[in-house]
Amino acid sequence: MQNQTSPLILTFGPTDPVGAVGIQADLAAFAAMGCHGLSVVTSLFIGDTARIEDAQVVDSDWVIDQARVVLEDMPVAAFKISAVGSIENVSAIAEIVSDYPDIPLVFDPFLSSLPDQGPEGEDMLMATRELLIPQTTLLVLSAVELSRLAETWREPSDEDMMAVDAMRLIEMGCEYVFVTGTPSSLTDVANTLFDENGVVRHDNWQRISGSYSGAGSTLAATVAALLANGIDVPEAAFEAQEFTIAAIANAQRLGMGKLVPDRYFWARESDGSVGDVDPPIQ
Repeated sequence: MQNQTSPLILTFGPTDPVGAVGIQADLAAFAAMGCHGLSVVTSLFIGDTARIEDAQVVDSDWVIDQARVVLEDMPVAAFKISAVGSIENVSAIAEIVSDYPDIPLVFDPFLSSLPDQGPEGEDMLMATRELLIPQTTLLVLSAVELSRLAETWREPSDEDMMAVDAMRLIEMGCEYVFVTGTPSSLTDVANTLFDENGVVRHDNWQRISGSYSGAGSTLAATVAALLANGIDVPEAAFEAQEFTIAAIANAQRLGMGKLVPDRYFWARESDGSVGDVDPPIQ
């Protein structure tokens, strides 16, 4: 029997018919990094390149069964979690990953294109904060999303609370907090990585004009794949940013809405055919 050589990553998230976000986007990023993706579906999206119109949440018992059957059969090198859909799914996933404390977990809890979930969304944020964030190796969220999450434990503030809020999450048990879209110039995009000692790295990238769906999903999934390949978190965060910027620079207009990052840009020649370009991870 042939030995399995590609690292396995189990991702929990929604299905997206477009493949811009969710499970399909994760699997593409994993493959680009030389990993094999396993998936647990938490909800089903209805949407196009412009917006997500509706979502059908998968029952938590189905989420549990999907994950347990896979995990009893295959050893995974990393977990990746995105939008979970319900409080019941938060609890179910938290219980599952707690059985594998040594496996790195990348958590990207927000999906800005989702419709407003109202009071239920706030309750889910609370459950996420209490059950999943303490088990997270790397939490990925934008500066705006960090402020929204922080309002589950503090009053809204006009002051710059980013560092304070990030450190509070680390005090809760999260090992690293990776904040994207941190304050910078109009021509740059800045991302900041925190650990228990404060800022680990702060990276600036030239802003690419346009409207995109799936940039954050690409970043989080790529970090997970790099961790599965044995790269440490600070280096994985930097390399994932490089990959994501390149995927955005090569984004495709699949429909009439937003552009979608091309996670296979490295495999295409300028004429659009598949060439002899080496993938990012061998």
